[in-house]
Amino acid sequence: MLFALVRKKRIPLVLMVLAAIFLIVGSMVKFWGGPDTTTMAPVYRGSSSEKKISLTFNVVWGEEYVPQIIEILKENQVAATLFIGGQWAEDYPELTREIFQSGLEIGSHGYSHPHPDRISKSANIDEIKKTEVVLTRITGGKPTLFAPPYGERGDVVLKAAEESGYTTILWSIDTIDWQRPEPSVIVKRVIDKAHNGGIVLMHPTAPTVQALPQVIKELKYQGYELVKVSELLVGLENKKA
Repeated sequence: MLFALVRKKRIPLVLMVLAAIFLIVGSMVKFWGGPDTTTMAPVYRGSSSEKKISLTFNVVWGEEYVPQIIEILKENQVAATLFIGGQWAEDYPELTREIFQSGLEIGSHGYSHPHPDRISKSANIDEIKKTEVVLTRITGGKPTLFAPPYGERGDVVLKAAEESGYTTILWSIDTIDWQRPEPSVIVKRVIDKAHNGGIVLMHPTAPTVQALPQVIKELKYQGYELVKVSELLVGLENKKA
C-alpha cells in the first residue's frame, strides 16, 4: 500500500495523514491529563554553596505553643518561615497577625488540611486560593510559598500550586516532632543532618518549644545563618544565573 502511494507520488498525502494522527493523539493525551514535564519541581533545599538553613513550622494546630516559638525566634534574632493553614488563621487571626508583624515569613499550608494527592487539581487550587484570601486579609501580604499537607507532591498538587503562582516547598531535614519525642531527639535529628541550604520541618509542640533554643544555639555554633525560605530561594536563583 505504501509502495503504491510512493509510486503515485502521494507522499505529501501520507505525511498529512500521519501529522493529523499525531495531533489527535496529542490532544487526547492532553485532554485526559497526560504527564506535563514542564511542571515546576518542589524545592527540598537551598543552595549548597551557602551556609544557610531555614527553620519551618507547619501550623494547623498547636496554637498554645506558637507564641513561645515567636518569642524564642525573636530572642535569638533568627528568621523562620511558618506555613499556616487557612482555617487555623481564621480561628486565630490575632496570632496570625502577630506572626507576620514579628517579621517572620508566612507561607500557605492549604485551607482545610486534606490529602492533596486525593483531590482534584481544581480542589487543590481552591484550597490554595481560599487560604490566600484569608492570609492576605489578615496580614495585608500575599503568600507565595506553599507547603502541601502531609508533604504530598503528586503532579496535580504541583501543577495547582504553580498555576496559583506559588513555589512548592518541602524539606530536607524532618524532626518528626509531631510524634512528640524527647526534646534531645529533636535536637539530634536536626544537628546530625544539618547541611548547607537545609530546610527543617517542625511543628508547634511542647518538645519542639523545649528543643528550639538548643537547635538554634547548635546551628549558630556550626556557623549556619538561619534565614527565611525565600532567602534560600534567592540563593538557588543566583546559582542558576
